[in-house]
Amino acid sequence: MTDVQRKFQPKAVKMRDKRFIAEHRGGPLREEQHRLLIKWACCCAGNVLSLFGGEIDERLIHAIEIAERWGKGSVSVGEARKASVGAIAVANELSNTTSILVARSVGHAAATAHMADHSLIAAVYALKAVKQAGESVDAERKWQNNQLPPEISDLVLTARQEREKAIY
Repeated sequence: MTDVQRKFQPKAVKMRDKRFIAEHRGGPLREEQHRLLIKWACCCAGNVLSLFGGEIDERLIHAIEIAERWGKGSVSVGEARKASVGAIAVANELSNTTSILVARSVGHAAATAHMADHSLIAAVYALKAVKQAGESVDAERKWQNNQLPPEISDLVLTARQEREKAIY
């Protein structure tokens, strides 16, 4: 891992937010909410794809497509995880900071199928990409928040606040 890549790794949050653990794993997150989270994460990642610079790597497009299909129930978690790994591989091959952040956003969007709280990380990487590109983080965060379906809005907004307190 290069210094640039290491610099943009998220700071570890000690405890998982249990609200993001799926019902089938003993948590409170309903399947419908999980699918809405991945849809939102794909929106966040997709919104910054234009910042990638140059031709967008096919693995990123594939990861978003697979994640969206998981959200509709037409692919397995394993397929989404594989697509996520492909997107993260793109990030690890790059040297352009903005492109790395975009690829990581996409990778975490797809990883949301496996663990719902990856949706938050996808949004964070999208914000970091916007900042690195010299665009308005506040405008992007507002846009992200406006994309939240009402069924998950409170969950995401409160989780974001709690994470920001823990990180900063």
